[in-house]
Amino acid sequence: MSEYSQKRIESKLSEAISTLIVTGEVKNPLVSTLCSVSRVELSQDNAYATVFISSVLDDEKILKNSVAGLQKASGFIQKRVGAFLKTRNTPVLNFKADISLKEGQKINALIDSLVEDGQER
Repeated sequence: MSEYSQKRIESKLSEAISTLIVTGEVKNPLVSTLCSVSRVELSQDNAYATVFISSVLDDEKILKNSVAGLQKASGFIQKRVGAFLKTRNTPVLNFKADISLKEGQKINALIDSLVEDGQER
């Protein structure tokens, strides 16, 4: 499959899952509507998709609970996404917490503190 087709499917997966989360169609009480899909990585054969979830709030507990709730509801989400994608096979969804934004903020804070220390000298 071409890279363009794969990126298009990843984009549609992200859109469909985000819509399900925001509209509250996933009825699991662990899933917070303040979580969003940050990126989707699709395998080469389109059989598996890893969905990275990030939280608007910096609360790690909300993020972990939301990922656990989404993983439990993955069958329901996969069925709904399959109807949205209209492809022959729907990828098996695996949800993971995306902490890259938090790590990026830590790195930026370290760089800023180094710059301030350098200016003081």
